[in-house]
Order: sequence, then structure tokens, then C-alpha cells
Amino acid sequence: MKTVMISLNSIDKVKNFCTDIAKFDAEFDLVSGRYVIDAKSIMGIFSLDISKPIELIIHAEEKDLDDIMAVLAPYIAE
Repeated sequence: MKTVMISLNSIDKVKNFCTDIAKFDAEFDLVSGRYVIDAKSIMGIFSLDISKPIELIIHAEEKDLDDIMAVLAPYIAE
């Protein structure tokens, strides 16, 4: 399991993010306050406040994390 902060501050970023993570078998959760939603759910993401960085929890095997992090690089909040 790995946790990163991501920024999904536009509709295009949300659509691209969902497409990118759908390629992986791993589970992804977005945590915003007390809400936890499936990060592969575009409707779920739009129920969150996307104007601020959101915590992404990646439930994946250690061997898959490098590939996942490479795909997530454009979304990582700085």
C-alpha cells in the first residue's frame, strides 16, 4: 500500500486519470475528509472537492508500484 497526494483540478484531468488507472488490477481509493471513494469511479471523483489536492491510496503489490507511479506522475501534487 502506498499513499500520495494528487491534483485533479480539471474535468480533462479527471477523465485521463480514470482512463490511466483503469489499466491496473490494483485497487485505488481517494480520501477527502471523511469520504473514501473508488478512484476508478468518475462519478465518485466528481462528488469530491477537486479544487484541492486529494489523498490517493494505492492497494497494489510492491512489484507493480513502479509502473503505477510512472503513470501517476502527471497527477502528483507538488
